[in-house]
Parts: sequence; structure tokens; C-alpha cells
Amino acid sequence: MHIITAEQLRQAAPQCRDPAGWVEAINTATLLYGIADDVNVLGEFLAQFAHETQSFNRLEECLAYSPERLVAVWPTRFRSVGEATPYAGKPHALAEHVYGGRMGNRPEGSGDGWNFRGRAGGITGHDNYARLAKAINDPDVLRCPDKLCTKATAAIATAYFWASHPQLTAWAIDTPMDDDYADFVSITRLVNGGEIGLAQRAKFREAFKAALK
Repeated sequence: MHIITAEQLRQAAPQCRDPAGWVEAINTATLLYGIADDVNVLGEFLAQFAHETQSFNRLEECLAYSPERLVAVWPTRFRSVGEATPYAGKPHALAEHVYGGRMGNRPEGSGDGWNFRGRAGGITGHDNYARLAKAINDPDVLRCPDKLCTKATAAIATAYFWASHPQLTAWAIDTPMDDDYADFVSITRLVNGGEIGLAQRAKFREAFKAALK
């Protein structure tokens, strides 16, 4: 079993504002879901978690994007800056537009797109919140989605997501014959749905590998 200390977390994610406050939540979650069984798996998990939460400082999705950023993040939703402009700087409207009618959410305008926006390490959409609530036996996750913005629940939610996709652990385990970087890209694609922030994720990956040695 492997755990991370506050000093190791501070070393790998120096912008984290509360490393001491995070270690218990992270260690509890990674031990519970078997992520801590392998140091390479733990490092890959923490790298993705750190990026998704801006160094463990933000536990809900930032949706206050510029038009240009909207086109980059959702190219199939916004094919031009002109299409994106009405949603720029309007998080509620944006969440309803890009998440409404998907992932178990009711149609745009129902409030589900906003209520079940991305939180913790990337739990998004009513169906994913419902699966999480059932898995951790906590119906409050559906009644009060902001519960995922607490350290303990965010860590459990993110570890649950990882464990519910066993290929993530398979890619993260280091073997003599595998392509480590290709595996890292595969992990990113599954976690993110694309390769957004790949370079920053790679930096976190190297930092956590060094810190956990």
C-alpha cells in the first residue's frame, strides 16, 4: 500500500492551497478503491486529479469561458466564435446548452445541465451522479450535488470513477513491454473525453512520480 504525505503533495502540486487538508481524503479514497496498491497507478491517478481540480483548488467545473476557448473545448458544439459568443461568460446558460439532454439530464432549460455540471475530478451528468450515489450509498449526492465540492466526497467520487473503469489501472501499471506515454494519453482521453491539458497533465505526472519515489 502507498500513501501520499502533505509534503509529497506540496512537492508535486506546489499551488495546492491546503495539502495537509487533502491527504486524509486522498489516502482514504485511494486505499478504499485499490488505487494505492501500486505506486504507478497512484501517481497516474493523482496527476489526473490534480489537473482536473487545478491543483486541488477547484472542485467544480469552470464554465466562464471566452468564445475562443468555447470553440477549442467544444468544437462540435461551437463551430465558430460567432456561435460561441452568446454563451461566453455565462456559466449557467453554457452548462444547460452543452449538457442538457445528455448523460441522463433532462433537456436544455430544465436545470439539469447546470445542477449536474462537472464536479470533483470530472463527475458530470445525472446518470453519473446517480451511479456514484448508489455506489457510495449516499443519496445526498443527487439531492445536493454540491456535496462533491467537499474534499472527502470529491476524493471518493474521483477514486470511484477511476475504479469503475478498470482499463485506467491496466494502463497505469508499468510493465516492461508497454508504452508508458501512450498509456498516459489513453488515460487522459478516458478521463477527459479528449486531450485537453495534455501537457499540464504530463507535468503533474512527472512531478507525482518524483514525489512518490
